[in-house]
Amino acid sequence: MEEQIRHPAPHRPGSPVRSGIPEHGRIPKYYAVKARIADLLDELGEGGALPTERDLAERYEVARETVRQALRELLLEGRLRRSGRGTVVAGPKLEQPLSLASYTEGVRRQGRRPGRHLIGLERFPCPPELAPGIGAGAGEPVWHLERVLLADDERVGLESTYVRVARAPRLDVDFQPDSSFYGYLRDSLGISFGDADEKLETVLATPREALLIGTPPALPMLLIHRFSRDRDGRPLERVRSLYRGDRFSFTTRLRPE
Repeated sequence: MEEQIRHPAPHRPGSPVRSGIPEHGRIPKYYAVKARIADLLDELGEGGALPTERDLAERYEVARETVRQALRELLLEGRLRRSGRGTVVAGPKLEQPLSLASYTEGVRRQGRRPGRHLIGLERFPCPPELAPGIGAGAGEPVWHLERVLLADDERVGLESTYVRVARAPRLDVDFQPDSSFYGYLRDSLGISFGDADEKLETVLATPREALLIGTPPALPMLLIHRFSRDRDGRPLERVRSLYRGDRFSFTTRLRPE
């Protein structure tokens, strides 16, 4: 069923043109309800408790399934989050720069407390497909460091780092797993980053990844592959970082070539 809705004015910069309403003016009923709930979220403010599905259905005179569909989209967009048995208004997304700054530095700049939870640190012979990205020979010992990313104790991502054992021989002894790996390379080993290649794509988490991050498997994720080099241009590390699409956005500054 569709509902007529008037063109909202004025248009907010950064929001969809005409709030996503097609030129013919007809939109699904759930979308109209979603827009009204979004206005309610602005009134409630961050951390505010959302009324129950039943209350919202009565307020907007629609079926509960219509409300449920609207809430699903607001959850996926990061406007809402689950809290216990209820739903509350979520805070703003974390903005992570696309730069050689570490995750720790990016989160701290926004007044949040970064953290990491160690899943595993293992050493194994480098497979041929991994070797070029980290400057290793096939079969050479490499480290794999896997950690859950935290922001104010909230699980927001999963990070896998691969580096040659020869570049960080005492990683399993000297490195604090909840600290910045870049800081460790810089301060303890004197290794400075030069540049990196990154690829950003949207994916769904695997069942294992969703369990570690604590999200539904259907939640869209932002995946970054990074190949870093040191100041001398030598391959240094490969990182696979998976970020919650409802809690992260990425920023960069573009310059003319």
